[in-house]
Amino acid sequence: KYRLQVVAYGRCDTTAGSEMTFTTGQLPADLPQYVASGSDSSGGFVVMAAGQFGLVIDNTGRVVWYRRFPSGPGLNFQAQPVFGGRYVARPPTAATQQGVVVELDPLGAETRRITCAEGLQPRFHDMIAQPDGSYWLLCDQTETVNLANIGGNEAAQVTGTAIQHVNAKGDLLFSWSPFGYFSILDLDASDRNGSSVNWTHGNAFDIDTDGNLIASFRSLNEITKIDSRTGDVLWRMGGKANEFTFEGNASAPFARQHGVRVVGRGEIVLLDNLGVPSESRAERYVYDEAQRWARLEASYSSQPAIVAQLGGTTQDLPGGRTLVAFGNGGRVEEYDASGNVVWRIEGNPGYVYRAQRIRSLYSPGVGSRR
Repeated sequence: KYRLQVVAYGRCDTTAGSEMTFTTGQLPADLPQYVASGSDSSGGFVVMAAGQFGLVIDNTGRVVWYRRFPSGPGLNFQAQPVFGGRYVARPPTAATQQGVVVELDPLGAETRRITCAEGLQPRFHDMIAQPDGSYWLLCDQTETVNLANIGGNEAAQVTGTAIQHVNAKGDLLFSWSPFGYFSILDLDASDRNGSSVNWTHGNAFDIDTDGNLIASFRSLNEITKIDSRTGDVLWRMGGKANEFTFEGNASAPFARQHGVRVVGRGEIVLLDNLGVPSESRAERYVYDEAQRWARLEASYSSQPAIVAQLGGTTQDLPGGRTLVAFGNGGRVEEYDASGNVVWRIEGNPGYVYRAQRIRSLYSPGVGSRR
C-alpha cells in the first residue's frame, strides 16, 4: 500500500493536494523474502540476484524493487551509473546461443542488449558501463590447444577470459586476449587435464586511477594490470607468475579470489576465497607498482568463519566500510573500518554472487562506488 500527496512550494505559500492511496498488484509467490539487521548500516539499498529475480532490498531486508527474468538474471545483477542509472544482467542462454547483457532502466524496462564482438560469449561476472554508451566486457574465448606434451589432452578446448571494449553500436574498440600474454603453465597441473580446460576464469575487473584495467583471474590466483590502450600486461600479482613481494608473506596470500575493486591509487579490495584454509575473508591491499611490493592492510571475516568455494564480491564504501557477499558461503555483511559487522542479512540468503549498495532506486548506481 502506498500514499501519495503532491505539495507545491512557492515563495510565499505552500499548498497541498488531497492524499491519494493505491495498492500494488499481488506480489509473486516465489519472490524471495529476507530479514536484515544492523546497528549502523550505510544508507541506501542493496542490489543482488536471487532465483528468477533481480532484486533491491532496503536495510530491513524488505524487497523494494524487483524484476523477473524468464530464465533468471544470472548470478550477477548490478547497477550502473550511466544515463541516470541502469541495471544490467547476463541471463543464462543455451551454449549454442549468443549470450547478451540486458540493460534496464529504473522502471525495469529493457533499454538495449549488448554482447561481445567477434562471436565471443559475454561472461556474467562483471561489466563496466561508460558515459558514452560503451561497455567493457569479460568474454569467453575458447581455442583448441595441444597439451599432450604437458600431460594433457592433445585437442583440449582451452577457455580464457578476453576483455573487450565495445561502443554503443557494438563495434569493437579494444580487445585483449590472454592467449597472447599468459602461459598454460600458469595453471596448476591438476587443472590442465581433460578435454575442457578452464584456464583463466576472469571474474572481476575495474578501471584503475590511471585509466588502465585491473582484472582478477580466479584459476590463476592472480590480479593483473593491463594497459587499456596497448593491451600490454603491466604487472602480475599473485599466482605462479607473481611479480610482487608481499610483506610478511613468502608468496601471494590470496587464492581463487573474487570481486576485486580499485579503492584508490595503489589500493585494492578483494574477496580471498581460499587463501586462508579455514575461512574466506575480504582483504584490502596497498601496493607500490614501481617497487613491486604489496601489504595486507586490513581483512574482514564472518563469524563464525565460512569458506566460500565459489563466487562472492566486495564493494568499497565511504568511511572505510566494505560490503561483502560470500558467494555460496551464504552470507552478506557490511563491515566498518575496524572490521565490525554493522549490517547483515540474517540466516542464509542463498548463493549471492554480488551484493552492491546504491543510494537511490530512481538513479541506481549514480554516485555509488562499484
